[in-house]
Amino acid sequence: MISLLARIFLKPGRPEAELRKAYGILCGAVGIGFNILLFLGKFFAGTISGSIAITADAFNNLSDAGSSFVTLLGFQLAGQKPDAGHPFGHGRIEYLSGLAVSMLILLMGFELMQSSVDKILHPVPVDSSGLVLVILCVSILVKLYMAFYNRRLGKQLNSTAMQATAMDSLSDSVATTAVLAATLVSRFTGLMIDGWCGLLVALFILWSGFHAAKDTIDPLLGTPPTHEFVEQIRDLVMAHPAIIGIHDLIVHDYGPGRIMISLHAEVSASENVLALHDEIDNVENELRAKLGCEAVIHMDPIVTDDGITEETRQRVASLVHCIDDTINIHDFRMVAGPTHTNVIFDAVVPFQFRLTDAEVEEKIRTAVRALDGNYFAVVHVERAYT
Repeated sequence: MISLLARIFLKPGRPEAELRKAYGILCGAVGIGFNILLFLGKFFAGTISGSIAITADAFNNLSDAGSSFVTLLGFQLAGQKPDAGHPFGHGRIEYLSGLAVSMLILLMGFELMQSSVDKILHPVPVDSSGLVLVILCVSILVKLYMAFYNRRLGKQLNSTAMQATAMDSLSDSVATTAVLAATLVSRFTGLMIDGWCGLLVALFILWSGFHAAKDTIDPLLGTPPTHEFVEQIRDLVMAHPAIIGIHDLIVHDYGPGRIMISLHAEVSASENVLALHDEIDNVENELRAKLGCEAVIHMDPIVTDDGITEETRQRVASLVHCIDDTINIHDFRMVAGPTHTNVIFDAVVPFQFRLTDAEVEEKIRTAVRALDGNYFAVVHVERAYT
């Protein structure tokens, strides 16, 4: 159905950002329509059967209609162009809309848990009919379909809001299945387990809401890029012969499709600076065209035609790897003086490294001094996710 509506209402050949916004609005509108229909059907079924679980499930669908409206509004606002007040765009509004959806999931979980406990303490018989069972079965199928298309498009568009909506729809299908099971058990055995099933459903909804909230809070707080994305950047930059190495890669995520990166590129100090600048421009343009990110690259000139410096760099790198294989060095240079030679470089260690920065510095200084008594290491330790 979504594919059919997309072919009808979404024009092909749109830019990726506009297509993303259009899909979000389309899915939000379809979600509002489905959830209102399910609310009306379940509210009718709950009224004629006297089941509080079915009625609560109906209002859960009504809140889902509100969630779909939040998703729709989030995509509409996130698609706004950058302005003077928000020079990096409004993409993070999509994360906020996903967070709002997860909060609604948690709210409905608490309300359903409260209603279920009350039903456990004060059980009443549930009247079930064929019409009630049909409405519940149709509701389960509709919610499974909504979970399927929201998850598929959420992964395709890398949208946390749509993935949160998919989790909400899956939770609803499980909830309605439990309500259906309780209704059938009550009909054929006379056991009143409506409240207990509702309680299990409420716990499942709370679990789903917690994970949905975590998935939207993490990018708002700032998470490291994926290893695959880092490798894509590294491979693309290092494919240019003028680039000897890269370090200090930083990725800023301002919302889907709005990624900015900065990095340092090591280049030969003996090359023509204008030619190197032109090559760096080419790398930045290629990153924009192939990975869709704005890049700022700082050139770090290093000595490549001095045999002593290069040999010392390799020996120091080997010593540092003896401390730990995960430590890397860059920006290596040597400054000779009348009494000693400063060996200057940066050391990169993982965020969760077992030693403190001061301990790493001391171990490296000791190792360099053991290499040559006239060498004094001037080392700066930095933490990185690469």
